[in-house]
Formats: sequence, C-alpha cells, structure tokens
Amino acid sequence: MSVNVEVSEDGRKLTISIKGRFDFAKHLEFRESYERHNGGKMPNSVVVDLKEATYLDSSALGMLLLLRDHAGGDNSDIRVVNSNSDVRKILAISNFDKLFNVS
Repeated sequence: MSVNVEVSEDGRKLTISIKGRFDFAKHLEFRESYERHNGGKMPNSVVVDLKEATYLDSSALGMLLLLRDHAGGDNSDIRVVNSNSDVRKILAISNFDKLFNVS
C-alpha cells in the first residue's frame, strides 16, 4: 500500500504517509485514508507525511484541498511534514504554505 494510515491511541491525531508518486493514481486511496476512520469524523489534527513521496502534482494539491475542506477548512489543523525541497517549492509556489503548516 502506498498510502499508510496511523491513528494515535487517543484517536485525536491521524497520520497519512505517502510513498512514491503523489498523483491522481492515489486519489481513492488518499480519500479513503481520512474518510473511513471514526465513521468519517475527523480527528483534531491530521499530519500528511511526505517523507517517502518522490513526486507531487496538481492532482495531489487538489487532494490536499479536499482533505482540508473535509477537516473543517480554516478551522482545520493539518500539517504537511517531511517534504523534500522540490515538494516544499511546489507547495510554496502554490501558496499552500498559507493554508497548511508545511515543514
């Protein structure tokens, strides 16, 4: 599986890890990663770990926006972590660093 999900013991944090290319081929798997837990109820915080992501395209940006909307929009706590310099550059150019906590 190239999208791995981990929920903290207290159920308050969801970590979604992407491995390989983060593109449209992962759309369904990514969406299910946050919709299938707790009956679709979002935890307090979500971490998208891109440590093993090798590529990110515009469809991945759209998937991140859908996650943000599902998690509560402006009131959501979503962090995008462990992104390599190329991915961070894409996120910055797209102004996603204004919508997400990117590190």
